Amino acid sequence: MSANASPPPEEPTPWRAGFDARLQGRRAECDGGQALEGTHLAGRQDFAGTLTGEYRDFGPYPWRWYLMTALTKKPDGYGHLAVWCDAGSLFIEGEPDAGAGCEPCAS
Repeated sequence: MSANASPPPEEPTPWRAGFDARLQGRRAECDGGQALEGTHLAGRQDFAGTLTGEYRDFGPYPWRWYLMTALTKKPDGYGHLAVWCDAGSLFIEGEPDAGAGCEPCAS
């Protein structure tokens, strides 16, 4: 391989869509991070809203993300109507310690 040869472009991460009726309409909170513009750092972001029950599993292990809409808490300037939340960062109202390992999120 020559010094100026580039590796082939990476394939987009495949995901599988699914739906968990147990979580549809449940109130929840999640936190996450986003890159801080102009730095190599990330900041924390907090969200609260209603889960739709829709999820996406990424990768073979899988890495599950749930869709949250009807946002009642979001960062200043967040212009979207929904957010995807990592199952491990999801706190479902009325369920103690639901974040790390989120039992209803695992299936």
